[in-house]
Amino acid sequence: MLAAAVVLVLAAPAEARRFSLDDLAAIVRLSELQIAPDGRRIAVLVGRANLAENRHDTELVLVDAASGAARALVSQRGGLALPRFAPAGERLAFVAEASGVNQVFVLSLGGGEPVAVTRSTTSVESYAWSPDGGRIAYVAADEAERREGTARFEDGFEVGHDGYLARSAPRASHLHVLDLAAGTTRRLTTGRFSLATGLGPTSLSWSPDGRSLAVTRFDTPYPGDAHRSRIAIVDVETGALRDLTGRPRLESAAVFSPDGTRVAFLHPRDADPAAGAEAFVAPSSGGPGQSRSAALDRNLLWLLWRPDGESLLVGANDETRMGLWEQPLGGPARRLDLGPVVEVSDLSQAPSGAIALVGSEADRPEELYLIERPGSAPRRLTRFGDAVSGLALGRSERISWRSEDGFTPDGVLTFPPDFDPARRHPLVVYIHGGPTAASTTAFSELAQLMAARGWLVLQPNYRGSDNLGHRHLLGIVAGAGSGPGRDVIAAVRAVQARGYVDAARLAVSGWSYGGFMTVWMLSRYPGIWRAAVAGAAALDLLDMYALSDLNVMPRHFITGSPWTGGREQRYRDESPLSHASRIRTPTLLLSSVGDTRVTVTQSYKLFRALEDNGVETRFVAYPTAGHWPPGPVRRRDVYRRWLDWIEERFARAPPTRGR
Repeated sequence: MLAAAVVLVLAAPAEARRFSLDDLAAIVRLSELQIAPDGRRIAVLVGRANLAENRHDTELVLVDAASGAARALVSQRGGLALPRFAPAGERLAFVAEASGVNQVFVLSLGGGEPVAVTRSTTSVESYAWSPDGGRIAYVAADEAERREGTARFEDGFEVGHDGYLARSAPRASHLHVLDLAAGTTRRLTTGRFSLATGLGPTSLSWSPDGRSLAVTRFDTPYPGDAHRSRIAIVDVETGALRDLTGRPRLESAAVFSPDGTRVAFLHPRDADPAAGAEAFVAPSSGGPGQSRSAALDRNLLWLLWRPDGESLLVGANDETRMGLWEQPLGGPARRLDLGPVVEVSDLSQAPSGAIALVGSEADRPEELYLIERPGSAPRRLTRFGDAVSGLALGRSERISWRSEDGFTPDGVLTFPPDFDPARRHPLVVYIHGGPTAASTTAFSELAQLMAARGWLVLQPNYRGSDNLGHRHLLGIVAGAGSGPGRDVIAAVRAVQARGYVDAARLAVSGWSYGGFMTVWMLSRYPGIWRAAVAGAAALDLLDMYALSDLNVMPRHFITGSPWTGGREQRYRDESPLSHASRIRTPTLLLSSVGDTRVTVTQSYKLFRALEDNGVETRFVAYPTAGHWPPGPVRRRDVYRRWLDWIEERFARAPPTRGR
């Protein structure tokens, strides 16, 4: 009997290893793909973690659409971005650094080395091939004024609608056209307006006859004015510019129809800056156009013409996954079959209608997929995620619940790999940012790291998320924290009602707007949380209005000045910082000192408030720019601190009742 037992033990399969911080370096990042005009090849950027240098090394890779075979075309070039096939498919352009400035390079796919074709004095920000392949239109910022002698120190600048970290006035970006055969470049636009601010979608679309370009025009280059955008048509011969619709703002992402008679673009429902984007179509000769996707009732993230010119390809968050639809110019949208693909981060379409996309599945990070024809499911072409998909991962499922005010939000519940419904498990609430975004059941690094530690992970799509339609999206306007807070606490109670949550070990966490909601939950629902992590937390709506790079741009709750119309007190009431004195939960704060979106000043304020009230707290700041500390090493460090802070407090004995 003993011998038999030994044999059984030896024969038992080893438990699969769980996802860990060390596995983050194996995750490959795919971006900026384009499918060739003949649909037979796909160009995509592939980024791999370089821990020694804390960066992702990026290669431009060509993937065969039939076999999935891949070969690197370009590597070890700084600024590598935007691969674009020439219309005939024999050349591939891309952006890369040359002498400190990003230029457009062209590579012959028949052989040879890439050649820089632009000579811009500032970095190329976007570009597009002309329909005949003989010209390249590109957008670049104006040069800074050059000063000599003591004039070098006359560097004061007038502050406009920019963030508090600005060190100079922003420069406008304008349109140029390069004639490849002649080697000459003409500047087409000039003025105080700008064709790119780095915020929101911008566009550069040639008309099929090559005579016009559709662009998104911003009234100024200041980032806070990004909502003052309109579609304009530029005459390539004369540089004359005319507005397409006459609307003063909130238009973006224009693209000419295949026959050139119409222009599709994104514009929010009822011109409401807090509403989701819809697909509008207007005559290219001009006119207001009309929405073609209102019945779909989703906030559109992608917009392309289908080759027939009678329908659009659109994409959006939909419940706890993403969806792609064919939207006819008249009639209901038809959903495309995405098979196991839950989330789409980029896509490209061939003239045949084939669609290449970067997507992720529930148990697999980003891969390259191909939808060869309407009605067919995506076929996966790459296997970059094999090292992760073979691990013991937590299962994720969509849940929904009833909240107050008639809302029925949804969200994602991820279970630990060894989940046992007969046991009580810690629960971590992980709140997405945006708030115009959504959590999906796609592979999530942080959710899986949490599940690997034995925790249930709840990701609620509170009102203001963009996955449940117009009413749900606008539900946040009545209260930036109060309405979403009711949704989040209702989600926690719904999961607790299932009977497998350890009520003594609850944590709440999030980044950006998720950090906002984390601190809101700590102050409005005290006494239930054992630990909290608030990253890059937007805590003071007055600071967001005055100091952020978005500042006065209408969005979400911030749809008017707090200093007019009697709004000041409402802004204060809906700011988590105003209620910080109520917080008693041990809280970790994380932020980058150079974050232009959510100023680090807000975390300093909360840190002082928590310290002064005797709350256990720690504030870790990264000496970096950006809304998230850049590079794979810092990403791992953020996750490690986040996870360890919660785990250490879960391990403690529960606090004595009444404390």
